[in-house]
Amino acid sequence: MLARTPRAIPAHPDVIIVSQQRAWSGRFAVDLIRFRHRCFDGTMSDPRTWELWRRGRAVALVPYDPITDSVVLIEQFRLPALAAGIEPVMVELPAGLIEDGEPAEVAMHRELNEEMRMTADCLQRIGAYLLSAGSSDELLDLYVGRVTAPVTGPDGIVGHGGLAAEGEDIRIRVWPAEKAIALALEGRLANSVTTLGLLWLAAKRDFLRQQWSNP
Repeated sequence: MLARTPRAIPAHPDVIIVSQQRAWSGRFAVDLIRFRHRCFDGTMSDPRTWELWRRGRAVALVPYDPITDSVVLIEQFRLPALAAGIEPVMVELPAGLIEDGEPAEVAMHRELNEEMRMTADCLQRIGAYLLSAGSSDELLDLYVGRVTAPVTGPDGIVGHGGLAAEGEDIRIRVWPAEKAIALALEGRLANSVTTLGLLWLAAKRDFLRQQWSNP
C-alpha cells in the first residue's frame, strides 16, 4: 500500500482553523485540530479541539449481474468489528482507498481486480458518503457495476481473492440479489456501505436489468 498524503483542510468562510498538529504518523495520520465554527445563531463558537483521522478518499462497488440477477460480495475478517463486539467476518462490497492522483473509477477497477479477479464493463456512480463524520475525513465514492457472476456450487462460494502482499484473505461469494437485499432490509449486514449499496440496488434493480441486460 502506497503512502497517501492527507489533503489540506480547505478554507471556509464559517470556519477558523486555530492550529493543526500531527499527533500520529502510522499507516494513517491523526491530526489534532483546534478550530472555531459559526453557530446557528450566527456567532462563532469557542475554540474546540478534535482528533481527525486522515484516511482520505475511497471507492466501493456493488457488483451486479443483471442476467442472473445476482450480486458478488466478499467476506473478510475485520478487527474493528470484533472490538465493537460483533461478528468479525463481514460481508462487504469490493472497496479500497484511492491512491494519490488516481481517478476514482480507475481505483474502482483496480480494487475489483485485486479483490475479486473480476472486471466491470459498465459503471454508474451512486454518490459520495462520509463514513464516520465524527472522526475521519474518509469520503467514499459508491458505484454499481455490471459484472458476469462466476459459476459456483450450491453454497455460492467462488474462491479467494485479495493481495497476499497486503495480507488480504478474502472469500468471494455470489448471492441472489433478492436474498442479499432481504438481509440488508432485515438489518443483518453490519457493514454500512454494503447495506447502503444493496438498498440502492433494491430501488434501482428493475431499471438496471432493463438497461444492462443487453451487451
